[in-house]
Amino acid sequence: MLTTGLTTAAHTPLWQAVTIIIGTFILEDGATILTAIAVGDGAVALPLALLSLYVGIVTGDAGLYGLGRLAAFWPPARRWAPSAIGEGNTPGAKWWHGATLFRVIFISRFIPGTRLPIYTATGFFHAGFRVFILATALATLLWTTALFALSLKMGQILLDELGAWRWVGVAGFILAIVLVGRHVARMQSPSARG
Repeated sequence: MLTTGLTTAAHTPLWQAVTIIIGTFILEDGATILTAIAVGDGAVALPLALLSLYVGIVTGDAGLYGLGRLAAFWPPARRWAPSAIGEGNTPGAKWWHGATLFRVIFISRFIPGTRLPIYTATGFFHAGFRVFILATALATLLWTTALFALSLKMGQILLDELGAWRWVGVAGFILAIVLVGRHVARMQSPSARG
């Protein structure tokens, strides 16, 4: 769907950007891989592709923070939400601010399966939004650029070597990235260790 949208909107950069951004909301890594392949195929300009990926991913991360923030206002969950009084005195409250928060958010970008719980919890406990966005943006810049560069190189090999079967190779590459991420996430879960 992403590839079709990018090809259809080949002469409309705005629609290409919107398609890429929406793709990141569905599956970030898949959108990154397909966008890199579209760049390699000449369907999308490199600066537009990377900027759209960065905007889409950081916006999605901010959305997770926002969902956590909204959950803090849900009456059954309010008993766990921090109050204005004594907010910094609760055990573990130090990691919700400053350099520690930055490190937690930054590192979670690279560990599969950690972003959803950490980003929503960060919003729920009303951690520093500016620190959150800065950490997310920097980690996204590194991770997405690395995955994009790998996908651009691998995509070009697949496009050149597989001919008519190239999209089967691309689908296999995306599936491999997703399965490796899920396997690593399972290895990190407490139930897998015990």
